Amino acid sequence: MRTGVRHLTAALVAAVLTVSLASCGEDGAKSADGFTVGLLLPSRSLPRWEHADKPLIEEQLKRRCPECTLMYANAENDAARQHQQMVSMITKGARVLILDAADTRALRSSIQEADRAGTRVIAYDRLAEGPIAGFVGFDGAEVGRLQGEGLLTAMGDKADGGSVVMMNGDPISPNAAWYRDGALSVLRGRVEIAKSYNTAGWNTQEAHTNMAAAIAALGPDRIDGVLAANDAIAAGVISALKSAGVRELPPVTGQDADIDAVRRIVKGEQYMTVYKSFRDEAGSIAAMAVAVGRDGDPGDTPTTIDSPTTRDIPAVLLRPASVTVDGIGPTLVDGGVYTVRRICVPELREACAAAGLTG
Repeated sequence: MRTGVRHLTAALVAAVLTVSLASCGEDGAKSADGFTVGLLLPSRSLPRWEHADKPLIEEQLKRRCPECTLMYANAENDAARQHQQMVSMITKGARVLILDAADTRALRSSIQEADRAGTRVIAYDRLAEGPIAGFVGFDGAEVGRLQGEGLLTAMGDKADGGSVVMMNGDPISPNAAWYRDGALSVLRGRVEIAKSYNTAGWNTQEAHTNMAAAIAALGPDRIDGVLAANDAIAAGVISALKSAGVRELPPVTGQDADIDAVRRIVKGEQYMTVYKSFRDEAGSIAAMAVAVGRDGDPGDTPTTIDSPTTRDIPAVLLRPASVTVDGIGPTLVDGGVYTVRRICVPELREACAAAGLTG
């Protein structure tokens, strides 16, 4: 009997919430020229979210829709918190939500609630499940391919039959599998994947722990290269190798072109990173948010993508770029991402000069 009451109560609460959110969404909406956009980012564990994505999206949205208002929230890797942040934004009248889901599966029901309330959700950087209006991100398979190709190049003679440790991303992120599969499309049949680990939260310390385990199991002499899914993971890998007393580091990949990773590349500790123009990504998502908010349609999109729940989602898939030490100048400095002065801290001046990073 009590179970039945609980189920009935839960159903009534859900119904009231849906009606409440729908009415709040309608009452809080502004005119077609100006409306509220919610931006929900997943964590602060990676520097990019707070230092690049948030300010760039805010800038690009204001440029495209001066009358629009941006609400912002960071989930701190907590899907339940992100759900509450979504409910709050819908209640306050957000017409469009830009969502980088902390957990794409766990947030599916939240996206369904938003859709019932009349608030459109567009997925940013990670393809969310549920009824989303569009997606903007980078081609994850290409990211993985660039990492795999870079690793094979750096391994030289050991590229055929050598031993590689794969340090993959967060298993709850669909991007992690996308990157991994792209890398394996290049590595499979060429090298031995001696060990493979997932890295919860893309966390540097967990990457260090996993890499230490790989070193203990294999011995440092049996690690010819490390496929690290991003720069935070690469940092943990390199610190573990150093802690184990490895003097000649194997080539290590990365992603995001974090400033610390760029400096590691200059020092020769990390072989490469994958640069993704956050400005281009922010501009594309801002344009899509404005189009959806004004017309309910994401506008012209060059392709479509399928999620586990939805087919033919309008999508913008941007192309990443591989950056080794030779590419820092033409790609990151000339591209306005970093100045030579910011990269070349005093202890790196000699290495920077050798890499042609002067001025």
